[in-house]
Amino acid sequence: MRISFHPHCAMGNPCLSSYLIFFFTVHVSTLEPVNFKVIGPDHPIMVSAGEDALLPCHLSPSTSAQGMEVRWYRSKFSEPVHLYQHEKDQAEQQIPNYQGRTELLKDGIVDGSVVLHIRNITPSDHGQFICFFRSSSFYAEATLELKVAGLGSTPRITIDSYQSGGIHVVYESAGWYPEPQVQWRDLSGQHLPSLTEKITQHDNGLFEAQISIIVTETSSQDLSCSVRNSHLNPGKESVVYIADPFFLRGYPFKVAMYVLLVVVGLLTFTASYFFWKQNKAKEVKVTLDPDTAHRGLKLSEDQKTVTWESKHQDLPNNPERFDEVFCVLGSEGFTSGKIYWEVEEIGRIWAVGVARESVRRKGQIKFTPEEGIWGIEQSRGHYSLLTTPEIPLPLCETPKKIRIYVYYEKGQVVFFNPDNGDLIASLTASFNGEKIFPFFWVCSHLTLTT
Repeated sequence: MRISFHPHCAMGNPCLSSYLIFFFTVHVSTLEPVNFKVIGPDHPIMVSAGEDALLPCHLSPSTSAQGMEVRWYRSKFSEPVHLYQHEKDQAEQQIPNYQGRTELLKDGIVDGSVVLHIRNITPSDHGQFICFFRSSSFYAEATLELKVAGLGSTPRITIDSYQSGGIHVVYESAGWYPEPQVQWRDLSGQHLPSLTEKITQHDNGLFEAQISIIVTETSSQDLSCSVRNSHLNPGKESVVYIADPFFLRGYPFKVAMYVLLVVVGLLTFTASYFFWKQNKAKEVKVTLDPDTAHRGLKLSEDQKTVTWESKHQDLPNNPERFDEVFCVLGSEGFTSGKIYWEVEEIGRIWAVGVARESVRRKGQIKFTPEEGIWGIEQSRGHYSLLTTPEIPLPLCETPKKIRIYVYYEKGQVVFFNPDNGDLIASLTASFNGEKIFPFFWVCSHLTLTT
């Protein structure tokens, strides 16, 4: 195309000025904005382990990012946590740790706003994430910080044994992140020295705390144990009071108590043995009820094995489900008869027994007959009868299996070691005509025998 000017259109004339204005207006209007900024939150995003995280960022000024590349990465640009490119997600380019866990929420992408949704947060997700935008002519990025916190399981305080002239008390809590600090204190807030303190990090990145103390008759009998970490304040605190009758005053009294315990044990064993022989029980096939299982408990497909996991499942919070304690009930309840079932492959922390149908499912629960639970528990090799207060069970041999025997009409719950026939414990229950169910509290794993 040939463009000519009339002689009278000089530089100062309106004709040329109008042409130049038209040319630059048309040309500039076809260009993209040459630069922008990426804006993220100005504070760390705190998420509990097992929950989901939402990491937002947007362009300033507001600009459509629909045709841009949007990349989320951590330390290496070439290892994307999530990549949006050519107007679609590029899942095949994600690093393995995030495959199937991320989603880019694009409701505001035409305004330059996106949110990265990360499911099932673990301690390995703790740290920085970089949100990167690139157009055909410019790029920019922003750094976000994700803080992962693990509040830990419901604390367990166990009166373990008599030791060194006092009572050995053990505090345990798992599922913490980052590493927690644990302290015993008296009720005035004064720090009490612990006997042992053990903090263990498991393969899932979460920490477990175990701390013990010797309480003597001359020391404070009112004490508390607190656990907290740098991300959670306050953490969790449990208070325990040890009454005077638990302290052994003098050697002769100790001998008398030990003799009494032996006599009571022999009488209980003898009575239970004859009771067992004269009242033959029927074995029942027990399966676990998924509608009652806490979200932190994973059941096998055949509903015979239960395993504690730090990653909580996305399950409906129905009225039957335990929401704070890691419990699950059997699928079938009983209102009569002489029955038994067995558990095996039992881990390090658990409780087994029976529970009334009306047992509370929401909030904290005490594993006691008053709450409608009759059972025994094991915590790292120490066995206890779930009474008020708990009674230590000195076993000669660690059982590989446990048989739970119930005679409904007589209100009898008995625990045996089926491998050697030893009696573990016996409880008298008050079922009050109510349906009862097999009861399990699991912070490790166990399997029902077939």
